[in-house]
Formats: sequence, C-alpha cells, structure tokens
Amino acid sequence: MPDSSQPVFYDTTLRDGNQSLKRPWNPQEKLVVFKELLDLGVKVIEIGFPASSQMDFDSCKYLVQNAPNDVILSVLARAIPEDIMLASQALQGAANPRIHIFAPINSEGLQYILHKSLTEVAEIAIQAIKQAKFLLPPNGQVEFSVEHFGDCRENLTDIIQVLIQAVQAGANVINLPNTVERTHPLAFVEMVKQVKAAIGDTAQLSVHCHNDLGMATATTVESFFAGATQMETTINGLGERCGNSNMFEVALALYNSGVNVPLNMKHFYQTAQIASQLSGIPIWEKAPLMGRDCFLHRSGIHQNGATKTKALAKGLYIPYRPELIGRQDGETFEFTSQSGKAALQFLCSEVGISLSPEQLANLMPKAKHLAEQKGELSLTDVSQLCLNGT
Repeated sequence: MPDSSQPVFYDTTLRDGNQSLKRPWNPQEKLVVFKELLDLGVKVIEIGFPASSQMDFDSCKYLVQNAPNDVILSVLARAIPEDIMLASQALQGAANPRIHIFAPINSEGLQYILHKSLTEVAEIAIQAIKQAKFLLPPNGQVEFSVEHFGDCRENLTDIIQVLIQAVQAGANVINLPNTVERTHPLAFVEMVKQVKAAIGDTAQLSVHCHNDLGMATATTVESFFAGATQMETTINGLGERCGNSNMFEVALALYNSGVNVPLNMKHFYQTAQIASQLSGIPIWEKAPLMGRDCFLHRSGIHQNGATKTKALAKGLYIPYRPELIGRQDGETFEFTSQSGKAALQFLCSEVGISLSPEQLANLMPKAKHLAEQKGELSLTDVSQLCLNGT
C-alpha cells in the first residue's frame, strides 16, 4: 500500500480533460502533455479511454511506447467485456498497467441508464474486475469507480457492500467520484469516511471530484484528511462542464497544510501555460496560482501591507511565494483610484524615477485624479506624471 502520510496524484488530464475539449488531442499533442506530467513527478497517469475512439486507442498505445518504467499507466473502461479487452490491448507492453473500470450504481443510474437492479450491476462489475485481473500481468492493477458516488447517500450501505466485494474480487483501488458536485464538501467527505471505515487498508482509497459548484479542490483536500490517499486531478482543472479538481490547487493547499507533496512544484507554472496553449482554454486573470493577478495589489491598504512584508517568508497578502511554483513575476502593484503611496512609489521606481516623501505627497492627488478619469494607470502615465508633476 502507498504511504498514507502523503498523497498520490493520479492525473486524468489526458482522459477526463481531453474528452472535454472542443478538439481532443492527437497522439503527438498528448505526448507533449504526458512529458509535462513526467517532469512534474506524477507517478500515476490515466492516458485515455481506448474504447472512445480509434485515435484515443492509438494515443494510449503511443504513450505506452514512450513511457518510463517507474510510472503507472491507467486507461478507462466501462464494465463491459469489449471495453476491458480494448483496455488490455492498449496497455500491452506497459511496465505498470492499470485498468480503471467504472459503473453507475447510484439509484438514478440503475433506474434510468442501466435499467438493472443493484445486485445485477454489482455482479457485472465483479465479473469485469475479474476479467481485467485475468488479462493484466501479475503486477497489473485494477481500479474500480462508483460513477456518481456523490449521489449514493440514500443507498450508501448497499454500495459499501459492493465495494467490499470489488476488493475481494481483486480491485486494488476504490475510487469515489463526485461526478456532479451538488452540495457542500463535508457532505461528500462524510461518505468517504464511511467507506474508509469499511474497507480499511484492504485497498487504496481515491477521490475524483468535479467542480460544478466551485468546491472540487476543497472536497479533494478534505477527502485526503478523511483517508483517501489518491487524488484524481487535472492540469488547470480541465474536465467536463466546469472541470475537475485542479492539481495545482490541491497540491498547494496540502503543502500549506504541512503535507509532504511528492511533486516538482517549481514546474507548475510552465505546465499550466503549455496546457492552456494546447487546449485553447485561456487562464483567467483571477485564477488561483496561475492567473495574472495572483500577486498583483491594487488597493492602497493591501499595497502598504505587501510592501512592509515583501522580504518575509510569509507575505501579508500572498499565501505562498511565487518562486515555489516556478513563477518569476513576484509581487507587484498597479495604480487605480483605490491605490496608495506604496504603489505610486513602486511604479515611479519602475520607470527609473526616485521621489522624495514631499514629491510623493504632492503627486498623489494628481495621480488619483487621473486614475478616476482613466482607470488603471500605465507606466507611461506614471512616467509623464512624475516628469510633469514634481
């Protein structure tokens, strides 16, 4: 079993993230992202869903051929024989293969999608796990997911019994997806705790959280402290609808909580930019960790505090140092009508002008007035102010 004191990051960018793109990646594009994941130090990577398309099947085989021996390569499969056969073929030659089988065994999935009873679907799932174990080499692993686990509150006791049977049939990992985020994180976390209490250390416990209400990171992080050691995440939170748990956010939240995070965090920023370019999905300026404004202060109160704590290990208005995730921009200031002297002095120094306290005090009302008219001042605006107004 993995070390329970540190999380295992299971990346699904190449499957869950890829399937949500307007133009899914071809094998060469997947390889670019795959290499970024390797540079990040990710050791478990879901490389695709072989049954979804010929291109995805080919992509999986291509990545297997380009993978180092110390990484677990996983592919997704429905709990049907044809999918599992394709999954095993796509993983042929992988040093550490894993087949990730899923089945919807929540009440709605049983009634409206499969039109079967829980007992019937449980038997299908168990046979699928046994088939995967038979097709895989001795060191191969099987992961079993209860699709829509977050919707299983009403029949959770019965679901737990199915999970126990899945482990007995050979599942190495039990994954609990919050396939559609509907309520607050701790409601899901409480369910994770109940599963952990039931299966103990007989299998690794995993969570896979979507971001429909904007709380996937919180749910994933809290699930770790509830006993789930595998964190299923994606680069930049790519995924269906509003996306999945963001790898970078989960990692930094755990790191700031004193958890040993086994990732190369200095590579985060570069990877985020590359994934954004390849996916065609821009990074929002207010996005945590990666957005343009992460270390930018516009309020005078924030600028004053940031200036006075800039040299400290713990900045007053930033949760971590930019260089920790490979950002070179650092804390900076821009001037608006809400800004203060610290910003104006900083921006003047940026254009090579040093102001005395008296000159700064004289320039402030002029800068405020101009900002009220124009909005945020550019360096050119500041330069002209300094030259004409002091």
